[in-house]
Amino acid sequence: MTQFSFSDALLTWFDQYGRHDLPWQIADDPYKVWVSEIMLQQTQVKTVLKYFDRFITQFPTVHDLASATWDEVAPYWAGLGYYARARNLHKAAIIVHQNGCFPSTLEAWIALPGIGRSTAGALMSLGLRQYGVIMDGNVKRVLARFLAIEDDLSKPIHEREMWKIAEDLCPTQRNHDYTQAIMDLGATVCTPKKPLCLYCPMQTHCKAHQQGLENELPFKKPKKAVPTKTGEVLLLNYDGLWLWQQRPSLGLWGGLWCLPIYDDLTQLTNTLALYALTPQQTTTIKHGFTHFTWQLTVHRVDLSAQQREQLEQTFLGQWLSPTQAIEKGVPTAMKKLILGQ
Repeated sequence: MTQFSFSDALLTWFDQYGRHDLPWQIADDPYKVWVSEIMLQQTQVKTVLKYFDRFITQFPTVHDLASATWDEVAPYWAGLGYYARARNLHKAAIIVHQNGCFPSTLEAWIALPGIGRSTAGALMSLGLRQYGVIMDGNVKRVLARFLAIEDDLSKPIHEREMWKIAEDLCPTQRNHDYTQAIMDLGATVCTPKKPLCLYCPMQTHCKAHQQGLENELPFKKPKKAVPTKTGEVLLLNYDGLWLWQQRPSLGLWGGLWCLPIYDDLTQLTNTLALYALTPQQTTTIKHGFTHFTWQLTVHRVDLSAQQREQLEQTFLGQWLSPTQAIEKGVPTAMKKLILGQ
C-alpha cells in the first residue's frame, strides 16, 4: 500500500468515525491543545475529560496559568497522577508568558519543560495547524501492526526506525486531521487488547492481521512483578481537623498536601512515644503506581487541646478538614483514606 493510500484511507475513516467533539479540538487555541496533550500523557481520554474543563475554567489562558502559584494550580491536577507533568506545564506557561507568544517551531516547543518530540509534533499539528509528526503509544501500535514490525520498540534503534516510517506516512495536506485520525484509530479500533479489526480501514492491508499477529504486536517485554512497599501514615485529628503537610516540590506527589508518612513502623513508634500518643484506630489502604504498590497503614490519634498545642510547636503543617485539604490538592491515595474514615 502506498503512502497516499494509507493516509487517504485513514482520513476517509476519520471523517465518518473519528472523534470531532473533544473540548480541545479548537483551531485557534494552541493553549487548550497543549493542556490536553500534557494531560493525555499516560492517561486515557475518558479520565482527562473529567479534569480538562475544570482546569480550563480556572486557567482559561496561558497567561492565567502563568500568573497562578503552584499552590493554586495543584488542586486542579490532584487525582490525575504523574504530577511532574503539571509542574512542568506550569513552568513552561511562565516561559511562554514571559516570551509573549507561543513557540512557532518544533525545536522551540521541545525547549520548554516537559515537552518531548512527539508532544511537540502534536502541538505543531493540532495546536498551530502546521506540519507535525507524532509517535505516541497509539501510533506505535497502529504502525507496528500495519507493517507487522516485531522489533522491540523500546530500543532506540527501532524507535528511530519507527519515527522514519511515521514521517514517511504523514501527509502535509490535512496534517492535523491525520494526526487526530491515527490517534483515534489506535484508541478506538486498533486497541491494545482485542482490536476491532472488522471495523478497521486498514484491515485488508494490515500485515499483522494477515499473519494473525494482531494480538501479539507491538512487541511487549515480559512484565516484571510489581513490588509492594509499606508505609505508616499518622492521622492527627483534633475536632475534625487533621494535620496536613505539603510534600516537597520534587518527588512523589510533589507539591500536594498529605498526612505525615513514615517509611517504617519504628519511625512512627518513636514519634508516638516522643509525644505520648496512642492511636485509637488503625486502617489500611492500598494504592497502585506504575512501578510499585503502596500499602499504607493509617494510625489515627484523636488529640486533646493540650496535645494539639504541643504538636504545633514541632510539627510543620496546617490543620485542615478533609474537605479543605481536597480543595488545596491531595493525591488519590489520600482521597481513598478520607472516604474510608
